[in-house]
Amino acid sequence: MESSDQQQKSNSGRLPDAEPVRLAELLDYVPSSIVSRTLQKKKTGTITLFAFDAGQELSEHSAPFDAIVQVLDGRVELTIGGKRVPASAGETVLMPANIPHGVTAVQRFKMLLTMIRE
Repeated sequence: MESSDQQQKSNSGRLPDAEPVRLAELLDYVPSSIVSRTLQKKKTGTITLFAFDAGQELSEHSAPFDAIVQVLDGRVELTIGGKRVPASAGETVLMPANIPHGVTAVQRFKMLLTMIRE
């Protein structure tokens, strides 16, 4: 029987089957960087874990599908359709399809991003 660590490595980025995990612990912060790990990728959408160092940002862009941001650690400022939306650990924000949005790390933060295609 595989150990948790062996099973996680064999899934190459995916979540282990039928095991609880602490999402914020699956990805480390890297100084002056944004790092990501795709946990699930299907034709209907993707689930990706991100860690942003303080001051890092993704410039404004749009996507043809809804994106749900779940802040796991720290604080972020999202800009959605020109509106500033601050969010902290434990909060969730919907970024609607086809609306320009950007991401700025007010302090280092981690988020789970779920993109849902139609």
